[in-house]
Amino acid sequence: MFNPVSADSSALVPLSAHPAAPCSEKLQLAAQAARLADGSLQLHFELAGALERLKLPPWQDTAGFADGLWQHSCFEVFVGLSDAPRYHEFNFAPSGHWAAYAFSAERQRDPHWSPALAPQCAVRRSAQQLSLSAQIPAALLPAPASAWQIGLTAVIETASGALSYWALKHVAAQPDFHQAASFILPR
Repeated sequence: MFNPVSADSSALVPLSAHPAAPCSEKLQLAAQAARLADGSLQLHFELAGALERLKLPPWQDTAGFADGLWQHSCFEVFVGLSDAPRYHEFNFAPSGHWAAYAFSAERQRDPHWSPALAPQCAVRRSAQQLSLSAQIPAALLPAPASAWQIGLTAVIETASGALSYWALKHVAAQPDFHQAASFILPR
């Protein structure tokens, strides 16, 4: 059973909405990533604000792999290597659905890669806060871990269907999480 690591609030880093797709709601979003002793990657996202004004799917105990999560509210991590163009992308929805992809270069998806294991995810929700914790097994991550560069991102959908794109750093005029220059969190 997955037990989310309790978040050390001092390690949370703020994400900001892209100026070309701002969020109409007043929200705060922060995240953290940590490599665990077994080589897995632990993630934690905290979303606070008027959650009732957002489209956040409810938790599903039977959730599994699902494509297209980025088209609605989801939390994402990009794990690249400082000395190579390849990277992996992981998406986690508040419903518990997840997706994982490998790329050989920017937006060049590796059609032969598929996740051999499932990441684990847990969600806690109150009226004003949603916390999502996920753990990605080491076998799904690019090697070597000593060269990781990490991009923490999120897509947030309002009740009206508008999407905002959140990241540690935005490097393009339009939202684009796949650019290696935005993978700014070292392991």
